[in-house]
This record gives sequence, structure tokens and C-alpha cells, in this order.
Amino acid sequence: MHANYLLRLAIGATVLATPAVPAFAEDGDAAGSQRASGGDIVVTAARSALPPSALPLTIDVIDKKSLDQQIAISGSVTDAVATLTPSFSPTRQKLSGAGETLRGRSPLFAINGIPQSTPLRDGSRDGFTIDGFFVDRVELIYGSNALQGIGGTGGIVNQVTVGAPTKEGIGGRILLQGSADNDFSGDGLGGKAAGLIQYKTGRFDATLGAAYEKRGTFYDGAGRRVGLNLTQGETQDSRTLSLFGRFGYALGDTARLDLIASHFRLRGAGRYVAVAGDRLTGVPTSAVRGTPPGEAATSQTDSVALSLTDSHLWGGNFVSQIFWNRTRDTFGAEINPIATFQDAQLAPIGTLLDQSQNRSRKIGAKISYERAIPGFEALTATLGFDALWDKTEQRLIMTNRVWVPPTDFRSFAPFGQLNLALFDRKLRLAGGVRWENDQIRIDDYTTLASAGRTFVSGGKPSFQDMLFNGGVIVEPTAGFRLYASYAEGFTVPDVGRITRAINRPGVDLDNYLDISPIVSNNREIGAELKRGPLDASIAYFWSSSDKGQLLIANPGGIFDVQRLRTEIQGLEINLGMALPIEGARVQVGYAHLKGRYDSDKVPDGKVDTDLDGTNISPDRLNLAASYDRGRVSARVQSQFYLSRTFKGPSRDPRNDFGGYNVTDASIRYDTGYGGLSLSVQNLFDTFYIDYSSDTRLPTDNLSFFAGRGRTFTLGWDYRF
Repeated sequence: MHANYLLRLAIGATVLATPAVPAFAEDGDAAGSQRASGGDIVVTAARSALPPSALPLTIDVIDKKSLDQQIAISGSVTDAVATLTPSFSPTRQKLSGAGETLRGRSPLFAINGIPQSTPLRDGSRDGFTIDGFFVDRVELIYGSNALQGIGGTGGIVNQVTVGAPTKEGIGGRILLQGSADNDFSGDGLGGKAAGLIQYKTGRFDATLGAAYEKRGTFYDGAGRRVGLNLTQGETQDSRTLSLFGRFGYALGDTARLDLIASHFRLRGAGRYVAVAGDRLTGVPTSAVRGTPPGEAATSQTDSVALSLTDSHLWGGNFVSQIFWNRTRDTFGAEINPIATFQDAQLAPIGTLLDQSQNRSRKIGAKISYERAIPGFEALTATLGFDALWDKTEQRLIMTNRVWVPPTDFRSFAPFGQLNLALFDRKLRLAGGVRWENDQIRIDDYTTLASAGRTFVSGGKPSFQDMLFNGGVIVEPTAGFRLYASYAEGFTVPDVGRITRAINRPGVDLDNYLDISPIVSNNREIGAELKRGPLDASIAYFWSSSDKGQLLIANPGGIFDVQRLRTEIQGLEINLGMALPIEGARVQVGYAHLKGRYDSDKVPDGKVDTDLDGTNISPDRLNLAASYDRGRVSARVQSQFYLSRTFKGPSRDPRNDFGGYNVTDASIRYDTGYGGLSLSVQNLFDTFYIDYSSDTRLPTDNLSFFAGRGRTFTLGWDYRF
């Protein structure tokens, strides 16, 4: 450990630190959830029925009560996770999550284990695929791992949906919310209505729900409208419809069959156009009334999953799932200033209006079986197999042209895990292996006119890779554990950005396209203490990848993908403490991250330049105080995003980060006829430029966005 890390460790330990300390869901009936023998909720994303303390991983679970509280403050599951997790990037408060990272790498968003990402042509909309009203808890697994297959280089954010009803008859929940900016502007008003009804009779149960939300425009701390990114998409000035259904049948005391389906559609209202700001004078991008061209940016996801589980099949735990998932991500229209969409055969150069749409369809299957070895009960083994077929393309929908050719991805992956408990479970050894056998198929195609109408010979490049993980856990006394681990995670490069830009003849994709996986190696050591009023943890991690994936802005402002060596190291310190006042608790969270990459024109494998704000989050300190007793619960939280200077031969000082602080508050009272809550985001109405805007594109005045100012949300929810 370097000297500066030891200094930071000492500082962090002195100030107390914790993000959202591991919390466990208030209900045990979430989709696929089970309880370990000790009463802990099993983290389904870990692909094991063992409790989190038996795994060499950093795991947090945001329970339903905490999640609803955060969503009322900030508006989405992604914002809730980002607020409570110091090593997660501050969100852009936009529909696109491009550049948002966990521990400096992209996390895998999943719903009940179903991947939401579109890695072949990353549209960065995977954080908005279901309304948080239907999410029972969020499981966070930190660091690179291949537990869920493709995409988990930064960790896993698994949203577990509401579970099956446990009582006979009819029950449900109703939610009504209204939101307003600080000045209660007419166009800043928003509202949400959601309902869920559940029915159980004998072995059969059903759950149906709908949520509709109208978001108004956002205002910053100076009273200006927050600017819009009409191309990538917005959550402000939008309409969202989310539908959810779950149908279950108990095949026996331990076996269940579940069918879960969901539909999510977020569409911009199209009532405003952007007004350029001025970076030199600090005036952010804003918006005025107007009609944007083309169709408004839209994100739509449809998903169906059928699962069969048996928690005591032949003495073990059996989990199987087949799923279908489809996304349609429409980006806003524009007369592209760098002529990407222009074609003289269709219209005079500089006049052609067009917009793109990502289309992705996934079909997959997962199966696993875990049990203690007969005659050697101290050893638990897990065997499984995952299969995934993904078809993705990006089309220009106004002129019906293909920008990214249809790309088929196929993955077969058997895996195995072992967990050995020794000395009355005071020592555990864990490890496993996953074999990835993947292929990408692209037929012959021709690029756009802006890339020279180049003919490209298709191909079927493939790769196989063995991914390892291992760790040791020492628990010398109840409530205290030490662990060390090594795990490999992987994803595939954004193939679409590469294929759409080929502009020289004679290219054969079998030889040209490097689809070798982005394998990140995560090493971690940590300690946790959960005893009495204390809940503390500390983790130091470092990861590297020889062929990482970085977003690098080209002169035209479009971000290209480059495969470069990256190294990241970080420190997380966590501490929560119950106060002598019953129901009162304080929390503090600290995270430090540092990442570097090889920026040489001819890479030499030596990292020499800091990762910028597009690829890594700032250091952060979280403070929170909460009270929960009887009918009253309240929370005040503050996030300090610390300043950072990026160093390296190619770094632009205009991208250095100045830092800012945002404070939120929430209070809830249970009336006996539902709960009334009042939440305030940015309590002190602080004016700030968001992290993403402040650390990239230093000459782009249309991408200079301020953060949202003081915002009130009044809500009422009722369970029956």
C-alpha cells in the first residue's frame, strides 16, 4: 500500500465512514429471495444460497424502506444507488448514464438477474428499465466478477422485484406523489401515481401493477431551467409508464414456478429546446420553449422471465430461469454538425435531419444447483450453466439506413464454485471458475456516406476465456470477519462504435475486429465489524485490465472507444453507529479512487495519464443522520464530492473538478391510513455544475449542465 493510501486510511478511520451500510430487506418474499439459516436475506446476484458473510465479496443490500426514501428524494433507482454508494459516480440526472461507473468501471444493471445492458452498442440506458415502485430491494456486489456473465467489470446492481404475497386473499399498495421546484414554477411541477394489487389462493398467486409519472422541467440553484440533452435523452420534461406482472404457483413446500413480465417506456414531452451556456463565464446550458425536431428521445424495455426454483431439491438449492428482453432506445434528431448523418444522395450536405435508434433483443437461460457434499458437509459446491443470445443494431429511423449493422452475439458459459468451511466456520476458502465461449457474427454491410460508403466483409470472430475467482474469509468471532479475494470480470467491447466507423476498403471483420474480452482483474482485502451499535467495514482494492475500454472524445465531440491498459485502485471505509437516543443513527461514508491508463500513441503497457471524469468518479464523503421510531422516520444526508486535478501528458486543465456539496432531507409520518412523506433534494438550493459536465468537452457550451436545485416531493402511500 502506498504512503498516500496509508495517510488516507488514517484520515478515513478518524472521521468514521460508511456509505449505505448493508441493510436487509424488510420482507422475505422478494422474487427469488430466500433466507439463510441465520436469518439474513440471501443475495441472489451472488448465485449462492450462502449468507453474504460466507462470501469473499463486498456486498450491500438497499432494503425497500431505504430505497423508497431515496427514490422520493431523487426520482430513480440509479440516483438512489449513486447517492448511497460513495464509489459510484454522481449521476448526470439525464436518461443516459454514459460515464457513470462503480469503482471506476461500468456496473452490470440487472433485474432479477436479467442483464439490462446492450454492450454490443452501448446506449447507456440500462439504469432506466423499470420503475422503482416495483423493486423490493437492490443488491450491490462491488468489484469485477463474472457471477452474472457479461458486463460486471465494476460490479453488479441487481434490482429484485416485489415478491409473491404470503397471505391468502387480496392485498396491495397505492402511491401518490407530487413534486415541485423551489419557486413552484408551473412547468416544474411533476406527479406520480402507482398501484399494485396482489392475490393469493392456495398454491396460486398473482401480482399486477402500473405506475405513471410526469416529470416537469428541472431548475438549478440559480433559478434557471436546467439544459436539455435532446440527443441522448432526458428524464426531465418526460412521461413514464411502467407495467408489472407476476404469476406464481407453488409446486410443493419448497418448489415454485414464477412468470414475471414488465414493460417500461420513458419518452420526452418535446416542449423545450436547448440554449447554449458559456463555460468561460460559468453560465450553464439552459432551455426555452420550443419544438425539437423529429421524435423525442425514448427508452423502452420489455421483459419476460420464467423461473423454476426448489430450495430443497435432493438436499440442495436449484435455480433455473429462461428470459426474453427487448429494448428500443431512440435518440433525439439533429442535423449532425460533423456530418455523420449527411448524404448528398439524399439531401444537400448540411440539411439532412435524422436520428438513430438502438434495437436489442436478448434470449437467455440460467441454471445452477448448490448443495453441501454428502459425507463432507463442510464443502458446498455450486454448478451451473448460462446461455445468452443477443441481437443488436442501430438504425437511422428517418431515412431507414443502417448505422451499426445487425450483430449477433452468442455466449455459452459453464461454471463451478466451491466454499469450504473449516474450524467451526471460523475459516472459509472459496473459489471457482467460469469458461466463456463466445462468438459474434456480422454479415456483409456497407457504411454510411460519411464513412465513404465502404463495403465491409462480415465475419464470425470468437473467443474463449477461463475466468477465475478465489478468496479466504476469517471470522474469529461472531460479527467480525476479514477477507481477501481475487476475481475476474469481463465484458465485450462496444463493437458498434467500431463497425460503423470503418472507412477503408478491403476490411474483413474476421481479421479486423478485435472482440477479445475486456477482462478486469479485481484484488481486494477487507474487514467488517457488525456488533452491538456498530456496523463498520473497510476495503482496499486494485484492479487492472490489459485491454480496457475507455471513452475518448474525438475533435467533433463524439466519444470513441479505445482499448488501452488501465489500472485502478481505491479505498472504501464504512461505519454506521446507533446513538443513545432510541431510533437514532449516524452514518458516514468515504471513498477514494485513482485510475490511470496508457495514453501513448504507440501503447507501451505503462499507465501514464489519469482517467478523467468520463471514466472514473470523484472522491467522496457521505454524512447522514436518521431517526426511525414509532410512526416517525426522518433522514438528513449530505454528499461531499471532492475536487480533483487530472494529471497526464494529454490532460486539459479545463477539465479539472472543483467539487461541490449537496444536502437532502426526508421525513415520514404513518397516519394509520397510509404514510405521508415530505422529501427535499438539494435542501440548501446549492448551485453547482454536475461532475460529468465539469470534467469533459471543455469547449462544448451545449453540454455545460447545472445540477438540479431545491426540489420538494410530497407523497402518500398506503398498503392494504
